This record gives sequence, C-alpha cells and structure tokens, in this order.
Amino acid sequence: MAKILTLTLNPALDLTVSLDALHSGQVNRSQAQHSHAAGKGLNVAQVLADLGHSVTVAGFLGADNLQPFERLIAQRGFTDGFIRVPGETRCNIKLVEADGRVTDINGPGPQVDAAACEQLLARLEQLASGHEAVVVAGSLPRGITASWLQQLLATLKAMGLKVALDSSGEALRAGLASAPWLVKPNTDELGDVLGKVVHGFAEQQTAAQALIAQGVEHVVVSQGEHGVNWFSRDGALSAVPPKVKVASTVGAGDSLLAGMVHGLLNGDAPAQTLRLATAIAAQAVTQIGFGINDRTQLAQLQHDVRVGEEQQEGRR
Repeated sequence: MAKILTLTLNPALDLTVSLDALHSGQVNRSQAQHSHAAGKGLNVAQVLADLGHSVTVAGFLGADNLQPFERLIAQRGFTDGFIRVPGETRCNIKLVEADGRVTDINGPGPQVDAAACEQLLARLEQLASGHEAVVVAGSLPRGITASWLQQLLATLKAMGLKVALDSSGEALRAGLASAPWLVKPNTDELGDVLGKVVHGFAEQQTAAQALIAQGVEHVVVSQGEHGVNWFSRDGALSAVPPKVKVASTVGAGDSLLAGMVHGLLNGDAPAQTLRLATAIAAQAVTQIGFGINDRTQLAQLQHDVRVGEEQQEGRR
C-alpha cells in the first residue's frame, strides 16, 4: 500500500443533526446529533486508512479547539503535519432530514497569516519524501488566496507528488491552472468554474477533454445518486451505484475520491477501480461519519454497481 498525504486547509468540527423535516423559521426538534472532527481531506484520510494506506494529515488547525482533531489523529494513527494557528477551527452544521436532504451551515474558519503559510510549506517539504500522492481537498480559510493555493499545488508537484484536487469556486479554478494529476468536481462545481452547463455526459466529456489537453490526467465528475463519470487520456468510464437508504450524503464525494486514489495508486484495472470507489461512496451515504465500517455491505454494494460499457483495459 502507499504512503499518502492529505491536505485540509480549512478543517471543521461537523455537527450533524438528524430531524424528520426542517421547518424554516420555526422551532425544530432533532432526533439525534453527532459531532465529528472533519474536513474533506480528513474524511478522505479515514477511508484511505481503512483501505490499508499509511496516511499523513496536514493543513491548519485552530489552537482553541484542538481536542477532537488530535483525538482522531491519534485513534487513526495518522502522522500529524498540521500547523496550529490562533483561534478556533470552524464548526459546520449539517441538518439531515429523513428524506436524505442535507442543509449545510458552514463556518468561515480561522484567520491564517503569512507566517503560518510559510510554516506549512516548510512542514510539507519535511514530510513529502516517501509519499506517492497528496490529496488537497476542501475550501480555503480566511487569509489564504486562490493564487497561493495554485503556487502550493505547483510546489507539491515539484516535490514529485501526484496531486489530487477536490475543491470549488476560485480555489478549483486556480487549482486547475496547475494541472493536477486528478480532479474530482461535481457537476455544479465543474460547470461553475467553466461557466457552462455540464450535466450531460457529452458536455462533461468535452469539458474533461479540454482539461486533459491542459495536463490533467484524470477528471472524475460525481453526480450523486446518478453515479460518476471518469475521463482520462484512455477514454471514458461510467458507473451508477445501487439504490440505498440514505442517512446522510455528507462525505460521499470524499469517499469516492479516496476510492479512486486507492485504485489508481494500486494499479487496479479501471473498471475495478471505479466499481470499488462508487461502492465506497454508496456506503458512505448509509451512515453518519466517515470510513469503511461494514465490509460485507461494501462487497454487496460493489457487486451491485453498474459500470458503463466504455471500459478501458490495462493500467492507468
């Protein structure tokens, strides 16, 4: 298995609240609530660890509420590369209704100054050796610009790391300019940065081909319950997950990304890679929290994933 670095610049303490239905402007009674140390890179890290990889986690953490994050890092056996900054790591509230609809209320994150940025770069230079890939996932905290992210991604590439990017808006737009190894937008995120609608396969393929021509090797477009389309220089491959009972959609895209990175670094056959990644994402929506918790269920989901006919042979 591989050594993989995940970079979460703006982690969060996720408070997931379950309720029958959200009534705006009224008093709502919750059925349950759970809090998790989270953030897209940390979510990816947990799935990668469950798949057997050695994981280093890095980014910025607010010094005033470290305990949940340090507890997760210790429990999971991650190598800790986070830079501590003044203030609190943000809190994100996830309101999950019985029909699976999720309403997100995301905090802004702490203020990160130039000194902390330099500390992170120095830490990454120390940590990079021996790692095969880095997953850079999530939003940017205050004080971090999209141009700085672009420079960071270029630096990580120069260190010899395969860079997988999962972000949105200006961060994704800037990140694409550095031609990452892999990008995983959803349809709305991809359409937003390109300024066009990309809900159909043909539209996504045209957009992906343009990105591949610029140096991106893998474009993975997630479509929720409608599945995923994967484009590369070798062609296109699609997968549709089986129907499942949805507990929460939080972390599904992160789980998909982890599965894709796993399969690609392992050199698995394309269809096998996409089938497992799609099954991991399908399992993620059946649970609150992150990681692979039921291997039997995962095997059944993997069996039930429908992979499209445009399959490529061999390694990627």
